[in-house]
Amino acid sequence: MKFNYGRTLLVGLAFLSICAFWQMYDNVIPLILTNTFHLNETYSGAIMAADNVLALFLLPLFGSLSDKCETKIGKRMPFILFGTLAALILMNILPILDNSYYKAASSFKVIAFVIVLGLLLISMGTYRSPAVALMPDVTPKPLRSKANAIINLMGAVGGIIYLGVAAVLYPNSKIKGLEHVNYQILFIVVSAIMFTAVALLYLFVKEPKLTAANKKLEEEHPEWNLAEDDGSGNEKLPKEVKRSLGFLLASIALWFIGYNAVTTWFTTYVSVVMGQGLGGASTCLLVATAGAIVSYIPIGIIASKIGRKKTIMAGIILLSAMFAAGFVLTSVFDSINTIMFISFALVGLAWAAINVNSLPMVVEMCKGSDIGKFTGYYYTASMAAQIVTPILAGTLMRVISYKILFIYAAFFVLCSFLTMTQVRHGDQKVEAKKGLEAFEDMDD
Repeated sequence: MKFNYGRTLLVGLAFLSICAFWQMYDNVIPLILTNTFHLNETYSGAIMAADNVLALFLLPLFGSLSDKCETKIGKRMPFILFGTLAALILMNILPILDNSYYKAASSFKVIAFVIVLGLLLISMGTYRSPAVALMPDVTPKPLRSKANAIINLMGAVGGIIYLGVAAVLYPNSKIKGLEHVNYQILFIVVSAIMFTAVALLYLFVKEPKLTAANKKLEEEHPEWNLAEDDGSGNEKLPKEVKRSLGFLLASIALWFIGYNAVTTWFTTYVSVVMGQGLGGASTCLLVATAGAIVSYIPIGIIASKIGRKKTIMAGIILLSAMFAAGFVLTSVFDSINTIMFISFALVGLAWAAINVNSLPMVVEMCKGSDIGKFTGYYYTASMAAQIVTPILAGTLMRVISYKILFIYAAFFVLCSFLTMTQVRHGDQKVEAKKGLEAFEDMDD
């Protein structure tokens, strides 16, 4: 039988729910902090960085804990179910506090908002690494770029659903001139998306069976394993592999510094620089997400032909070029237009080339029993970068000019090209057809 696309799409439902949430979080929370609570860019940037501070510790911790968790429903599923349920409850308290503060401001409501926000971020942190680790758990190493393309496609679908809803519910014509915008319905819709996605995942993905089948296959192919066992069951990377991992994690940090600055501040940026509201910004990001969606599967195929590293480096060049173009376009034009839509579509293509291949390169270097831990390494690098970038970018925008945003993003993304040149491992290719045929037998 052929590779089971349907099953991989179902595994990707967890990532769909995560991406729908974070797309809303990055778009709406900065607006609430600046417009309702009237915090300046530095303070709101610090609060936006809090999720990354927590994630720096929570994602490796819960990724590693899920590696050791054994239940009837699997290693990852308990974390996914608990984290999602807690997040659904907490996230819907935020717009209630936002609306209440607008009607009658008080310090207590500000404190309550921050506390609930912190608890929400902890809830999301408990299951993000386990949810992402589920894909490599059930996918052999040679096929993970292809599978990760589908997983990222599902994540993009989650993001595009949110952006479409936001564009319809909050067009410029509806919110222009309003002193306060009520986001309650948006939070409810995103909650419904998350609940439905995780419910379908639980009902149709039998994690223990799929994980056992994949583990058996990888035991039959020891040549896929770059790591060495030190005799105690612990992971031991050869020196040259460890060096590649270090440079790869540095690259991940650098491109996230650039990319996250744009995703965090874009709605505020276009509001100040171009006079566009949430609907206009969401439409722009919708185009970028659509560009990524149509690119994920072709990017996975291209990576299987030319390698993950080359695909990533091409994506880095394109992404830095489009961010540089963003500076020019927002300086020349007063409103979002077709040229900007094209540029953002190319941003989506570039990010797909990077995103599809980076996680597989990291987990390529570990044993199957340490997938959660290495997934945590990936998120440690990305979240550490995102701790710094909302504060740094926000401060530079306030002190120098809002237009520094795209220059800042282009510079850091381009720096990741230099570190990627030093990565020598994680680009494993299928040498024998037998390995793929063996995987296809898993679908019987």
